[in-house]
Amino acid sequence: MLKVLRIGSGARPNTRDVIRFSNSSSESPNQARVVVAGAGLLGNSVAYHLADNGWSNVLVLDQSKVGSGTSHFGSGTIGLFKPTPERNIIVESLKLYQKLHQQGHEIGLRRCGSLNLAQTHDRVIALQRRAAYILPTGMQCELVDSDTAKRLHPFLNTDDLLGAVYVPDDCIADPAAVVQVLANEAKRKGVKYFEGCQVKYINTKNERVHSIETDVGTINCEYFVNCSGMWARELGLKCKPPVRVPAYPAKHYYALTPNLNLPTDDDNLLPCIRDYDSNLYVRQYDQSLLVGWFEKEAKPAFEDTKDIPKDWQHHLQQDNSHCAPLWEKAVDRLPVLRDLQMPTVRNSPDNFTPDGRLIFGESAEVKNYFVACGMNGNPLQGSGGVGKALAEWIISGTPTIDMLPFNVQRFLDLHNNRQYLQQRIREVVGRQYAILYPNQSEYKFSRKLRCSPLYSVLEARGAVFGTKMGYERALYFDGDYRRGDPLPTLPEGSFYKPKFFQCMEKEYQACAQHVGIIDISSFSKIEIKPGVQSDMVSGENAVLNYLQYMCANDVNITVGHIVHTGMLNERGGYENDCMLIRQSEDSFFMISPSSQQTRIYEWMSRNLPSDASVMLNDVTSMYTVINVVGPKSTLLMSELSNSDVRLAPFSYRKLNIGYASDVMIMSFTHTGMPGYCLYVPSEYALHVYDRLIMRGRDYGARDVGTLTQRFLRIDKFIPFWGDELTSMTTPFEAGVFYSVRLDISQLKKKENFIGRQALERQKLDGLQKRLVLFHVEDIDIDKNVWPWGGEPLYRNNEFCGTVTSAGYGFASEKLVCLGYISRPASNSVRSITTEFIMDKDAVYHIDIAGKRFRLTQHIHPKAAMAQANERQDRSKSYRPTVLKEKKQNQS
Repeated sequence: MLKVLRIGSGARPNTRDVIRFSNSSSESPNQARVVVAGAGLLGNSVAYHLADNGWSNVLVLDQSKVGSGTSHFGSGTIGLFKPTPERNIIVESLKLYQKLHQQGHEIGLRRCGSLNLAQTHDRVIALQRRAAYILPTGMQCELVDSDTAKRLHPFLNTDDLLGAVYVPDDCIADPAAVVQVLANEAKRKGVKYFEGCQVKYINTKNERVHSIETDVGTINCEYFVNCSGMWARELGLKCKPPVRVPAYPAKHYYALTPNLNLPTDDDNLLPCIRDYDSNLYVRQYDQSLLVGWFEKEAKPAFEDTKDIPKDWQHHLQQDNSHCAPLWEKAVDRLPVLRDLQMPTVRNSPDNFTPDGRLIFGESAEVKNYFVACGMNGNPLQGSGGVGKALAEWIISGTPTIDMLPFNVQRFLDLHNNRQYLQQRIREVVGRQYAILYPNQSEYKFSRKLRCSPLYSVLEARGAVFGTKMGYERALYFDGDYRRGDPLPTLPEGSFYKPKFFQCMEKEYQACAQHVGIIDISSFSKIEIKPGVQSDMVSGENAVLNYLQYMCANDVNITVGHIVHTGMLNERGGYENDCMLIRQSEDSFFMISPSSQQTRIYEWMSRNLPSDASVMLNDVTSMYTVINVVGPKSTLLMSELSNSDVRLAPFSYRKLNIGYASDVMIMSFTHTGMPGYCLYVPSEYALHVYDRLIMRGRDYGARDVGTLTQRFLRIDKFIPFWGDELTSMTTPFEAGVFYSVRLDISQLKKKENFIGRQALERQKLDGLQKRLVLFHVEDIDIDKNVWPWGGEPLYRNNEFCGTVTSAGYGFASEKLVCLGYISRPASNSVRSITTEFIMDKDAVYHIDIAGKRFRLTQHIHPKAAMAQANERQDRSKSYRPTVLKEKKQNQS
């Protein structure tokens, strides 16, 4: 059995302040405002921050002892060289630990710096890209050569290195000490701790937390926070309805060398090493070295047990065949280890999530049930920031940071399947250090779960698939594939022109000149209908009133028409970007982005009228969605239906396609090009697709993937959910002014909608950021690194914003970037205007992996017409493209 090394030896909490329960204890609490399950780093951080904000009557329960889980067994490294969302969390953690350190608490916080190594050219580019967007934040980082890396860490073998990034402000701390100090400070501020108290069940009432059943009694409470680490998923199931917490522990290995007599004074402390290409990290630990790994294919923990055992340390099996190659990599990087006998490799399981990102936030299933877990191998560096953000959310009732990357509501039930998680985390561990090429790094395990009825047919036609919300989607089609050949696969990623660019180019030509056919079935679809207590009899349209309150645009449209709108929060930021189709006077059909299926259903559910007059129905899997795009789409569709398919702008009809009935045909696409969206009952999908392909041969029809669709929308300046549209951006900032109606009278039930007051204030005060389209000039698309998103933008050599999404504009024949810009920090005027953006003296640049390229800025979309090879200036903000034909008589 592998021994577990406890990093650090923080003092135990004052035993006077901790109640240790036995089953016969008479001191069980029965009332609390907040109950936190789990007294590890996360649980203690949440409790500390709640108490620090003046909240009293907070209880922390642990099934064993404070700090008895795995959160204090870890590397103790705090690395700031991370993607922006994660870095923002880690910065808050470091602020907390510095505060504790300055207060005199011994938590082992020391500034040692770090070296992030590159063995390959692509790794150098990855480091350069990250350094480029980190430097404008004020964080120090420096690209260094191998000689400098050797000087900074004399034990390094640098023979195979192409470079490194040195981050001087990275730190180390003692996780075990931080656990105990946070607990002691929380108790000092009034939090009560109860050890040996196991949560058995979470009772709900009116869809919110009501009470907590434990093995020593029931505790009534307003809020429950699941911070139970490896047991978080199982605890989530002990609730009605069950709460999904998709996280599962992987075996996580590290070793401590014998004493190497290293100097321990601050001036000579060795920097931490992250050797991404060897999947290992190294830090100095006293006079020794601690070595750990994020191996390419990891192993799930506790596969042989039904549940995660409480006595987990007794279930860690030895695996020398797995660990020996890991140690060899460490010896190659640090020759000083070559003469040492291989030390005991220790196993400290840690929770990993299906996408390798943190999980925290309010659950979709139960109000006031919060979750914080899934720290993906380094609990220390994220716990301080997560605890702060979660406490602020509980106190204010709304997130205070952009939660989209971390929100627990980004998952479906399939992600919470134990077998799914055990397979997925095999690769998630290694992806912590892998190069994740934008749009080109797909998962290998736990695939083929949600598949369109067209999946097998598209596969046989050369589709290369990616996954979104567990849904298999064709990224592109290999034009060279022939039936009987080995199925095509996604090639190795690139920061340059994609290796499959020619395939995408042919797909674009089909959309621009002929017909492109795109399977977009993964979009989420919700019906909004009258509930059991509908008020239509009394003349009130409850569904319409509800949607007018939820939506920023006027949704009181004619039956058979479509409106594009946002659903906003109180800050005016986006909670959803959607299309609403009015099917009858009191029923609507809503289309939202794929990643919104759980999140927006929860948002809408929590805002439903209390009288049950409105109901929601998720029908995502009932329809196969086919985008038919291109100038010849009307001719093709006319051949397939005996009804008139020339629809008015933003309208829809149900008609027959071939032999299939009740196909919803909608006169818009998500590409900025003419065409249709077909919402096909899934049992008819194969038939409709077959007819489109067979008849489409005469019109040059071609299968098109979602990557080409992405490039099309970027080129047409279409902001997208999760990239440009987030809970922290407003419609005015995104430039979609047309989707907001502030001038609707009370007669149309539009006097108030969520976010209206924030938008009115913004309209008066002016915007402080604005979405802009940029064309990259003087760049060789065949030789230079492409922009992919996250790159910094500069105006007259001053940092002014960040790229949100980028791609190649086939119509404009240029690389295109979308990004929000603000006035540079040196400018005393904060509001941003069109005149400021378009000032003829303004010179914009983008930094792509350390090299700057000139940009041409546009407030309105400019697209090149492929047929005429000319630019077309569109003077109005983008509206989703619709058919231009005049409305015909429809029978």
